[in-house]
Amino acid sequence: MWQGVLGLAAFVVLAWLMSEDRSRFALRDVLMGLVLQFGLALLLLKVPVVREWMLSLNSVVEALQQATNAGTGFVFGYLGGAPLPFEESRPGTAFVLAFRALPLILVISALSGLLYYWRVIPVVVRFFSFCLQKTMRVGGALGVGVSANIFIGMVEAPLLIRPYIQRMSRSELFVLMVSGMATIAGTMLVLYASILAPVVEGSLSHVLVASFLSAPASIMIARLMVPESGQATLGNVIPPQEASGSMDAVVKGTSEGIRLLINVTAMLVVFVALVALLNALLGWVSGTVFGLEGQPFSLERLLGLLMSPLVWLAGVPWNEAGTAGSLMGTKIVLNEFIAYLDMAALPAGSLSPRSTMIMTYAMCGFANLGSLGIMVGGIGAMAPERRDEIVALGPRSILAGVLATLCTGAVIGILY
Repeated sequence: MWQGVLGLAAFVVLAWLMSEDRSRFALRDVLMGLVLQFGLALLLLKVPVVREWMLSLNSVVEALQQATNAGTGFVFGYLGGAPLPFEESRPGTAFVLAFRALPLILVISALSGLLYYWRVIPVVVRFFSFCLQKTMRVGGALGVGVSANIFIGMVEAPLLIRPYIQRMSRSELFVLMVSGMATIAGTMLVLYASILAPVVEGSLSHVLVASFLSAPASIMIARLMVPESGQATLGNVIPPQEASGSMDAVVKGTSEGIRLLINVTAMLVVFVALVALLNALLGWVSGTVFGLEGQPFSLERLLGLLMSPLVWLAGVPWNEAGTAGSLMGTKIVLNEFIAYLDMAALPAGSLSPRSTMIMTYAMCGFANLGSLGIMVGGIGAMAPERRDEIVALGPRSILAGVLATLCTGAVIGILY
């Protein structure tokens, strides 16, 4: 427990040290952010009725995965999950990621469009916006943007408050960016949960809770790094262009999912290839120059050394910090999708159940280099007159997003 408490204090201090104005320390925001994190964690994970309800959400994963398999099996045959025309040599050899897991993005995107048209998502967003306004003293426009980031993507959420972005203070703009980096989109929620299912019991509920907990953490860390100096930007929800009907909402959601699916697939191919090339180069350098044939350098080892102290502060034992740090580094340089795949594929005993849980929460956010390009391009297009400011705040938003999710991991480690 003391390790996580030390970690929370260290992450707050790190954010303050990187502040644009260290003479202003947002003590109330820190205290309220931590209270909200612990309160939400206790409510969602420790209260039996709520906890059972959250765990029951995992049946949603199975239903969605089975429904997706029905579609992929029909289109792609046994590559998509239909019965095999041959005997599988060993379990898992017939699983093809592109035809079995990734199409889930299309289904979730279509469902999101439908739920938005039916006004289910806007009602939920308004509720959490109200809660954030009353607890963290954020303006109405920012409250909508942050709460929407819990459920939709870092570009889709700002669309709800597009007319207000150009009038936001610098601190509000940064909070909006960091909240996008510290949470994940609903389109990726079920996909990540299905990846983690073999190693994390009740994976969907944990991924969902992680996004909830990181919202107040993102406000806390962002306001430490860029303190508020202006007035809150008020405003009501400005809904995006609505579909003309339920079928139109499904079609438009599917079209959005296609773009996301192509981007995810392309990034996986390119970044995995680049990591392999870099590891090959590091292996050649370590073997030829340093003579380390048995233990060649790799990106995972180097990132593990760099991130080990931070994941230790989050609560991971030191003997597991190298493995956990490597996962965290992969998440930042590549993305959390690859990091979750790597964690699910770890040999048994590499991480204890507690460390696995901490890393599930600590890696649950979009804070990576690829997301930076998406965010700068997306929000910059919504407020072109502030593009230079958005670009300047971009790298800091990654650091703040990582610190926010590490705070969430530390809270889970303390309560585990």
